[in-house]
Amino acid sequence: MDLKQLEYFVRVAELGSFTRAAIALDVAQPALSRQVRLLEVELRQNLLTRNGRGASPTEAGQLLLEHGRGILHQVERAREELGRVRGALAGRVAIGLPPSVAKVLAVPLIREFRGRMPEATLSISEGLSVAMHESLAKGRLDIALLYNAAPSRDVEVTLLLEEDLFLVQRTDGAAGARRKPAPISLRDVAALPLVIPSRPNAIRMLVETEMASLGSRPKIALEIDGVAAILDLVGDGAGSAILPRNAVDTSQHPEAFTMRPIGTPRLRSQLSLAVSAQRPATLTQKAMLELIRQLARKLLTTRSSTP
Repeated sequence: MDLKQLEYFVRVAELGSFTRAAIALDVAQPALSRQVRLLEVELRQNLLTRNGRGASPTEAGQLLLEHGRGILHQVERAREELGRVRGALAGRVAIGLPPSVAKVLAVPLIREFRGRMPEATLSISEGLSVAMHESLAKGRLDIALLYNAAPSRDVEVTLLLEEDLFLVQRTDGAAGARRKPAPISLRDVAALPLVIPSRPNAIRMLVETEMASLGSRPKIALEIDGVAAILDLVGDGAGSAILPRNAVDTSQHPEAFTMRPIGTPRLRSQLSLAVSAQRPATLTQKAMLELIRQLARKLLTTRSSTP
């Protein structure tokens, strides 16, 4: 059995599409299809059901997918062990970060990664927690930082830190910028027009859940995904937002906004480290996990406290 054919099959099965797998593997789609078909011929089994929406594993394909993940993992471990003989960690690590976290963490993380693991390859992508959870389960990501994530059969979650959420409003003139922001209760927040992400965004779901426990619900002025767009609308007077402190601190004009602590109850968002439960971590990935823990606690904790 050819390892390249096996890798191609696993990526197609995980991504559910020959097109997406060809992009991820950086190979031409006809060549990818031909190699997977040769594997099917060799095994005398149809491994994938092809349809207009993509490809999904057959019963035989699902069985090979489970074995294939293990085989490819062992090959990667062997390469890493050989790398350790010459004193270096190798391999590729794909990481997903929420946009607000990426602004703070991405550059220091890349700098430390290059210094500690020069022979390894790092891929960083930004995304919403729900989409990154799915990417972990399907093998597109090795590690992700997720907000308010629940463990599942496919993904293991470890709490990293908790962040206070703030009511973000437009600053009214120089006097408003100098005035200390007054705390506000969550019940009072429910009466304000909010610019908020659409479901199932993690902050949106948290806000709705906590308000429901008070017998309230958010007053939605606008639904829009993306921190930058939300802050632009808040700055334009469209409403208020609920965001972690680093989302404002890393914006282009943080002085344009006032952050009011939310209390009674205190509104906190949980940031967790997540990995696939189906694919055991390689040595390089384990080293990367520890590096993320160190930097996240150092860089994010100092930014998440009350102003």
